[in-house]
Amino acid sequence: MSEMRRRRDPEARRREIIRAAAELIVESGVDALTHRKVAARAEVPLGATTQYFDTLDDLRDAALQELVHEIEQRVEATRIEVEAAGVTPEALARLIHASLADAHALETDRAVVTAAVHDPRVRDLARRWSDEVVGFIAPVHGLDRARAAAVFIDGIVWHAQISDEPLDERLIRDGLTGILTPRTAASA
Repeated sequence: MSEMRRRRDPEARRREIIRAAAELIVESGVDALTHRKVAARAEVPLGATTQYFDTLDDLRDAALQELVHEIEQRVEATRIEVEAAGVTPEALARLIHASLADAHALETDRAVVTAAVHDPRVRDLARRWSDEVVGFIAPVHGLDRARAAAVFIDGIVWHAQISDEPLDERLIRDGLTGILTPRTAASA
């Protein structure tokens, strides 16, 4: 039945192929992607991947775009939550700490950033969500502090990738407080 549905809906089949490629990139990295692996994951004939994507690079690019879109949706949801709670170190720390429990999200971030290290086209995609984070912090805390906070947040995400335990929410809050809170003349 699903084979009949896919035959009638080429766009659904194309999306299934992209999704399968995206899953494989998250699991194994961009360099491990092959038409054969994608076809097996999507449960389509091998020729279907080349029917929709002329080259493996085209398929890889579509899958990375899918992952970037997924990340952008999470960033937008975070922006909405942060703005509703107030763009404070406490609100940011609470949301960041909660996000560290989402293993799929962390793996997706890692896959895209790892690909971006080697591919300038992906780098432009990956920078978009850091720019978004800066965009919702800067109006409250200024551009320089927002950029520093975004770098700190990136570091927290990478720390979670290589550590058995995520950072404590208090530590995240204290770090963001130090970055986002201007020093007064008395404390300088």
